[in-house]
Amino acid sequence: MSKVILVTGAGRGLGTDIAREALGAGHQVVATGRRPEQVEKTLGGPQDNLLAAKLDVASLTDAQAATQAAVDRFGRIDVLINNAGNLFTGYFEEISPAQMRQQFETNLFGPMNVTRAVLPLMRRQRAGHVITITSTAGLVGMEFTSAYAASKFAEEGWMESLRYDVEPYNIHTTVVEPGYFRTELLTDGSTTWPELSIDDYTPRTAPRIEGMKSMNGRQPGDPAKLARALLTIAGQDKPLQRFVAGADAIEAVEAKARELLAQAGASRELGGNLAYDDTHA
Repeated sequence: MSKVILVTGAGRGLGTDIAREALGAGHQVVATGRRPEQVEKTLGGPQDNLLAAKLDVASLTDAQAATQAAVDRFGRIDVLINNAGNLFTGYFEEISPAQMRQQFETNLFGPMNVTRAVLPLMRRQRAGHVITITSTAGLVGMEFTSAYAASKFAEEGWMESLRYDVEPYNIHTTVVEPGYFRTELLTDGSTTWPELSIDDYTPRTAPRIEGMKSMNGRQPGDPAKLARALLTIAGQDKPLQRFVAGADAIEAVEAKARELLAQAGASRELGGNLAYDDTHA
């Protein structure tokens, strides 16, 4: 069945693949980006089922305007795919406070802005689906990704809790944790390198940056296949609440699950009986 799908960050990378696959499947697509004319061109020009709308996710005003434009054109929004994001990478001490705030502004407050604009419509419809793309780094912390992982962990917590807020209104939520896919995340337009430099970290920083740059275009995951998988989830009567995407992501999450279980077991003796005991008051 055809749906109205709003995709953020549709001008490049995975967002373009999602919008293109959705159009090919017969859906009506609201493809958003900072330069809507470029988004439309990237997707093949004007089409009856395509609305290219301006949206900087950091702007709640933009989010509200894009939502209204979608309603004016297609009458509703069935699926919101929060895809837009960027990567501030580096060791924590070398990431400036301003960079850390920018990371959260895009990766956390950005999707919050768009979701805040769309949810009133979905509640009125008593139907909807919010899909938010986080990252394996939203579940597994890794070296050189403290800012990115922190924003994605926060995004995970928000989405996991949002599920309970909106379930009574027949609104579904799905969190997507991709591994390494051949998107444009590691290009200079999406990745920002550390602003500060500390001698202790210098021998490790340069090789890390070169390693990440060399990985661009060589990631194992196919973004078009991921886009098709997301559309499959959007079409499910009971959508997956969490989609771990890619063999590398599944392996990392399984290892984290084993680690958590082991740490919980190791904590049992020390932490399992910390209830208040009034005999010691």
